[in-house]
Amino acid sequence: MDNFFHKLGIELPIIQAPMAGVSTPEMAAAVSNAGALGSIGIGSVDAEAARQMIVAIRAKTDRPFQVNVFCHRPAMADAAREAAWLHRLEPEFARYGAKPPARLTEIYRSFLTDDAKLAMLLAERPAVVSFHFGLPDRERIDALRAAGIVLLATATSLAEGRAIAAAGIDGVVAQGYEAGGHRGVFDPAKPDDRLGTMALTRLLVQKLDLPVVAAGGIMDGAGIAAALALEAVAAQLGTAFIGCPESSADAGYRAALHDPAAQQTVMTAALSGRPARCLANRFTALGDRIEPGVIPDYPIAYDAAKTLHAAAKSAGEFGYGAQWAGQGAPLARALPAAELVAQLRSELKASGGWG
Repeated sequence: MDNFFHKLGIELPIIQAPMAGVSTPEMAAAVSNAGALGSIGIGSVDAEAARQMIVAIRAKTDRPFQVNVFCHRPAMADAAREAAWLHRLEPEFARYGAKPPARLTEIYRSFLTDDAKLAMLLAERPAVVSFHFGLPDRERIDALRAAGIVLLATATSLAEGRAIAAAGIDGVVAQGYEAGGHRGVFDPAKPDDRLGTMALTRLLVQKLDLPVVAAGGIMDGAGIAAALALEAVAAQLGTAFIGCPESSADAGYRAALHDPAAQQTVMTAALSGRPARCLANRFTALGDRIEPGVIPDYPIAYDAAKTLHAAAKSAGEFGYGAQWAGQGAPLARALPAAELVAQLRSELKASGGWG
């Protein structure tokens, strides 16, 4: 464990999850400056925008931080399926005086094929790069390792954990089914084991010779202490940081997070085309009525969701947004990121799990 933290250069066994579209350079820098590992997700932006985010973090901290990329299988366009999906959503657009877009597009590329993003990471050399939705090829992994970058990857099952270990990745993030946002499953077409965070963490600790980071449903110091008791080297928290003023969550998202309705979260593929845990809202309700196979590929489906959300939001309705959140959402606190890390440190110490 000590060697792992020495490698990462962090004081606390706390990682702020790299939530694409929610975590910001300001948040990542504040978390890193407070002694934990700040993170940004760059899967949904191009190489230049990602580089600018890294530059912005470095303007605010000289501490290590994590950069996360998406390794999903590139989308397969299907014009008929996409047209049918837009037709299905047409009544929802009409509620707000809008029409669906004429066509849907693959709004961002997978890291599997994004050479520009790889080149940018090799030039910028962030301390940590992590993979979600799978793994890139050996050539990309070797190039990042040769650049001195620590590599992490998400696993939702023992089989995925073993694949991560076999690829020579430095550590595995055990993403339990409780976790908010997109499931990190390598292949969403295959059955999902749906393992909870604690069971998955302990399983990976026992079966892999690899540092394990617990992720999913962890919101406070007691939760971090529980993960460490299972011999995780750290805990990764995402939903806990959404309410921070440094996050880019909009007003509707923040209100929903702190509403009693946050006690209900839903796993849905309707928003983006891949399963993700979200606060129950108008769009997740649409997903309840959708049969398998009709949703366009990820992230093509996300194009429709983002367009509908923008139309509804302009009319004051926030209930179509991707309000990702884990099952611990009712425990969320609206604190500045540095204050939240300090509070987590204090709670962890009080729980006897650190220091």
